[in-house]
Order: sequence, then structure tokens, then C-alpha cells
Amino acid sequence: MARVLPQPVRTYRVGGSVRDELLGLPQADRDWVVVGATPETMIASGYRPVGRDFPVFLHPETREEYALARTERKHGTGYRGFEFFASPEVTLEQDLARRDLTINAMARDERGGLVDPYGGARDLEAGLLRHVSPAFAEDPLRVLRVARFAARFGFAVAPRTEGMMRAIVRSGELATLAAERVWQEIARGLMESRPSRMLAVLRQCGALAALLPEVDALFGVPQPPAHHPEIDAGVHVAQALDYAAGRGFDLAVRYAVLGHDLGKGATPRDAWPRHLGHEAKSLRLVERLSVRLRVPVDCRDAARLAARYHADVARAEALRPATLLDLLLAADALRRPARLSGLLEACEADRNSRPGREHDGDAPGELLARALGVVRGVDAGAIARSAPASTVERAIRDARLKALRGWRSSTGR
Repeated sequence: MARVLPQPVRTYRVGGSVRDELLGLPQADRDWVVVGATPETMIASGYRPVGRDFPVFLHPETREEYALARTERKHGTGYRGFEFFASPEVTLEQDLARRDLTINAMARDERGGLVDPYGGARDLEAGLLRHVSPAFAEDPLRVLRVARFAARFGFAVAPRTEGMMRAIVRSGELATLAAERVWQEIARGLMESRPSRMLAVLRQCGALAALLPEVDALFGVPQPPAHHPEIDAGVHVAQALDYAAGRGFDLAVRYAVLGHDLGKGATPRDAWPRHLGHEAKSLRLVERLSVRLRVPVDCRDAARLAARYHADVARAEALRPATLLDLLLAADALRRPARLSGLLEACEADRNSRPGREHDGDAPGELLARALGVVRGVDAGAIARSAPASTVERAIRDARLKALRGWRSSTGR
């Protein structure tokens, strides 16, 4: 049993758990701030130190994090350019003042009372994302965090906060962010309930052009209205992301949706609204984006497939057997059927997010699933045992094509 921290030490639950409690949402993690204590006090009370940059301790029983109240001072560039100061004299209000948004700068005291010095509860009621203090502008990562919270809650950004985000973009400090941190925030935003809000907030302050110029280039680019009633290529991607979120698709699929149409942003203006060959351009651009953000391999591969093959999937009914087979092999569907499933989910979002298509079926997916079954029915092992080694690959392909042609002929497809 941990010993009770001596008085006048006071412990407060802070941050996201307080915010989510007020919103009536589940509280995944709880963070705590300890006021009036020293590292020696914490260790003597059974807490284990784990913080590298500032004093953070694990509770000996719950394993939750307890941080000493602290202040910070900017001394360099980027999100790492801070010095932290923790001492028993730092107050809770001073600790909360260093946080990004008012909705994240609330606390519960030991009796359960709400401590809200910066109006976070009021901003929750108003659906507003508002900075706590001018120190907001010192951390460029906060631009991405605000966009992510907008995607989670659907809240608006306060005008002065948006102005500070614009100033951060103009300062060039977004360039100091490590690719891994940018990807982490983008990925978390993609997994929220309305990823389109993340794109909208980033675009409004100029950060989308700075961080994801390939995506930003889609906005304002027209598409053929016969296929895209929403017309604008950027709006289409935003709608498709929200569809993917509504269907609960995983991160790799959502990233594939983000990158599937990037080539349309590279179409010359005099060719608008047509985008001939945009699949190959999309593939090159999503490769570049994936390298720059250092995205995980599964996300990169899913985006490659969606960029290259989303148009083929959309017209699956009309594909020749050879093209069908090439698509299935490119997705490595025989060995890893989940890759084909991810591609089909990304294409479903591409197709069904369009106005009036929300309840359309998945005919392309059903056709490709049946085609995969036909290809699987070919005994490649038997062919490999009977054919000369130099002709095995060709013999297997010919057998698969023959099976697909027979299936197409028998079904009238």
C-alpha cells in the first residue's frame, strides 16, 4: 500500500479525462498533477519515476501517471525547444496555463470539484476550440492537435486561435516537426469520426499546403459531373474519408482513401475536368507522400493499390480476364486476401461517398471476390509438378486465365 502524500501536497485529475467526463464520453486514460511535492516526496511515497524531460511518476498500484506541477519556457525552435520547471511553488493554475486548449486545461480536485480557470467548460458547451494563452504559438505541433480535436468533436476553431495557427504556419516552424510526429497526428486525425474536419482546419490556416501539399492541391480541381456530383476533387476525398470513418475502416484503408486521387491535383488546367491517366500520377504522388511522412508499410502498400487500381475496381464488370487477374495478383490476394479486402473498402468509400450513392451496393467487390475464388480453384501445385520448369509460370497464368474466361462465359459477364 502506497503511503499517503504529506500535506500540503494536493493531487488533481487533469486534462482529457475531465473533458471527456463533461462530454459524457468514456475516459480511456487518466492523468494527474501533484501540487506542492518534490521528486523526493514522490519517491518516498512509493511512486516510481519515469519522466525524462520533467518529473513524472507511476502510481505504485494503479500505474497511472502523476506529474509534478510545472511551468515551461521556450528556448529554441520546434516542439522540442522547451525547458520545464517543476517545484512545490508551482500552482495548479500555472500548470494548466501551459496546456494547448481550454477544454484540456480543466481539473478535478480530491473532492471531485471542477477547477476551470480558463473557461474550458464554457467552450465545451459552445463547441469551441480556443487556446489557453499566447504560449500556444510556441509549439507548432499544436496546429495539428487542434485539427485532430476538430475531427473528433466537430468543434469550431476560435478566430484568435486560428489566427495564431496561421502565424505558426507563416513562421515556418511546421518544418521543424519530425516526420514521425506529423504522421502520428495525421493518423490519429484520420481515425476520428470526421476526418474531413481535420483537412478543413488545416487548409483554413495554411497548414495543409505546408504539410500535405499533394492533398491541398486537390481542392478547387473540378471533376466530370457525370461521375462526381460533388465536382471538387478535394471535397470528394474529404467525403470519402468521412464515409470510411462511418464504416469503421482501419487506418490503412483511410490513408489509401486520402491518397487514391492525388494525381488529379497534377492535371493541367487546360485538361480539366477530365483526368486521363491520373492513376499513374496518383501512384507517384502517394509514394512521395508516404516516404516523406514515413508511414507504416501497411498504409503505404494500401495507398499504392488504391491509387493504381481504384478506377479498375470501379469498372470491374467490364474488365478483361487478363486485367482481372493482374489486379488480383498485384493485390497479392491469393496469399494475403486482406490486402484485396482493404482495396475494396477504399474503393467502396470512393464510390459510395458520392451524393445519392450512400446506400449503393458493392457489386465490384462481390465480382472480384468471386473472381478470386475462381483463380483459387486452379491447382497451381499440380501444374508446377507436371510442366517443365521454364514454362511453369506461364502455364499457371494460362490456366487461371482459362478459368476466368470460362467463368465469365458461364455467367454472361
